[in-house]
Amino acid sequence: MTKSPRSKPLLRETEAPIRSRPRRKRNAAQPQLLFDPMPDRVEPTLAQLKAKPPQGPEWSWEVKWDGYRLAVHIEPQGVRILTRGGHDWTHRFPAIEQAARALGPATMIIDGEAVILDAEGRSDFGLLQQSLGAAGNRASNAILYAFDLLYLDGHDLRGIEYRSRRHLLEDTLKDQNAAIRLSETIDADPVALLEHARSLGLEGIVGKHVDQPYRSGRTGDWVKLKCVQSEAFFIAGYETSTASSGGIASLALAAYSGGEIIYVGNVGTGFKEAEALKLRKMLDKLQWKQKRPPLDGVENNNIVWVHPTLITEIEFRAWTADGKLRHAAYKGLRERQDNADVFNFA
Repeated sequence: MTKSPRSKPLLRETEAPIRSRPRRKRNAAQPQLLFDPMPDRVEPTLAQLKAKPPQGPEWSWEVKWDGYRLAVHIEPQGVRILTRGGHDWTHRFPAIEQAARALGPATMIIDGEAVILDAEGRSDFGLLQQSLGAAGNRASNAILYAFDLLYLDGHDLRGIEYRSRRHLLEDTLKDQNAAIRLSETIDADPVALLEHARSLGLEGIVGKHVDQPYRSGRTGDWVKLKCVQSEAFFIAGYETSTASSGGIASLALAAYSGGEIIYVGNVGTGFKEAEALKLRKMLDKLQWKQKRPPLDGVENNNIVWVHPTLITEIEFRAWTADGKLRHAAYKGLRERQDNADVFNFA
């Protein structure tokens, strides 16, 4: 497995001209505007989960990072760092903000993933969540792996193909090794690449169709393949710990199915004692006061039910025949501002 050679800068590449979308009508309130206005927010492209990777030269492959999806807006008036849900988290990623300011005076929107790397250089969602905390803390050691460029110096790039956007991104971030770095593409067969990612303990790989424009939502232009399964679930309750007063033995988890929330099993590993105590205090404030539990069909009288408000990221191996998680491990809480998708059976 080898990294692909760095692409030639787009602005000096004559054999692959930019194919722009038709120019839209100008805003009458801005008659003198010469360029495309920078959008206030872009709904991100999302990757579809696949069991097998698509084949062909029209697909570009890279590592799947395990963190928070962010859009970095660099404008004359300053830098804005937006979550997938559109919330301003600029203050929570100071190193990324500083690196973004250093990229000026250009104006741009960078699409990427904020991560914290472990000792082996792998992204670790748990470390990132511990750094952010649950009270709006800063993740000063987080870095952004950039994988797309949506706007550059007055030009909206969403209408041109990914291949061209990628070339411009490489040109923009060449030699950058600060808190904003290029997510490198890897020239390899995706089946072999996925197996290698699994051997390194990585979360998975992402493929992008090089001939497609940037289209918001889960369109199939981007795909993801996971080495281990990891999804977001509601916390619907907990079992108390017999070993630690005020602690947690396990969490009861829930997911969507047909518009309802259903029980999908418990998780009892992955959280340390201090984290379990902190989580218990949060859950006790959400206790379910009604006689009938929030979920049906649960034969466990030891569960203390709570309003299914908190969302947690869970890593697991497989599903049982009756739709329960197998070999589940807690990775950390997700914040609603991240707009994480709770697992849906539909």
